[in-house]
Amino acid sequence: MKNRRYMLSFFILGMLVLAFLALNLCAGSVPVPLGSVLDILMGREADPVYQDIILKIRFPRTLAAAVLGGGLALSGYLLQTFFHNPIAGPFTLGISSGAKLVVALVMVSALSKSIQVSSLAMIGAAFAGALISMGFVLLMSRAMDNMSMLIVSGVMIGYICSAVTDFIVTFADDSNIVNLHNWSKGSFSGITWENVALMAVVTFVTAFFVFLMSKPISAYQMGEVYARNMGVNIRLFRVLLVFLSSVLSACVTAFAGPVSFVGIAVPHLVKSLFQTTKPLLMIPGCFLGGAVFCLLCDLLARVLLAPTELSISTVTAVFGAPIVIFIMIRRRKERAE
Repeated sequence: MKNRRYMLSFFILGMLVLAFLALNLCAGSVPVPLGSVLDILMGREADPVYQDIILKIRFPRTLAAAVLGGGLALSGYLLQTFFHNPIAGPFTLGISSGAKLVVALVMVSALSKSIQVSSLAMIGAAFAGALISMGFVLLMSRAMDNMSMLIVSGVMIGYICSAVTDFIVTFADDSNIVNLHNWSKGSFSGITWENVALMAVVTFVTAFFVFLMSKPISAYQMGEVYARNMGVNIRLFRVLLVFLSSVLSACVTAFAGPVSFVGIAVPHLVKSLFQTTKPLLMIPGCFLGGAVFCLLCDLLARVLLAPTELSISTVTAVFGAPIVIFIMIRRRKERAE
């Protein structure tokens, strides 16, 4: 019965990914018929305008939303495992904001000197910022026994980093300030095929290593003592969790800016869908769930007020924030009982 549920859950997530991939390619300020999309993807002759829209703008953007959404959800799952807290995530702990701060600093410095920043350098800057923020969070976790206060402290770190980022962006040249502002709010626009290739390599390689850690994660979920008795090196395990979650959140921030609530909401939704916490199922499930969530949100961001485009974080917050509130209320009821 359980295996049937797991297979059905993966089937639903897979179908949703395909459906939203198609919708993202077809829908927009310039609607493209599904037949024309299929012709373009199959290499057949099609309207040159449609061809440019699909191959140069929508297809790389859609793939980016799927890949980065999956990576962000997986990062949130790792942080929730690390802190044993269902509302821990890259955004709530200030990790995304720390990555955004360092990337903005690098971008403004480079743009002021007319230096082109490579995608790899952006990921490196975001990773450095993520690790710095994560370091502050870990220091506070030692000083605070209450996980709720840790989350509040993470949010405060996020606000500080965002304020400093806004201050830095004001020193950008007028010609670049619009792009920086859009990126700082979160957006999948402007993604190129080169970006897609790099983010896919980084995300999938990291996700593969996360999957290899399924057994230690499963033991750690049972408690540190149990994991230690099962032969898990707790110190190394924690370092790997921090490293892998930081790489994933840094990759997302480098290309799309900070994207809120995906890392919190998606693991919870996937857990409810599968009715299990087994890492062997949750890891691929979270990746597919994150892809579905971000594809849906990016579609709404482009279509709702077209041709005006909403920031991706605006849409993810609308769906993600109520889920976080629900988690907090349910936890409070469980403690009361």
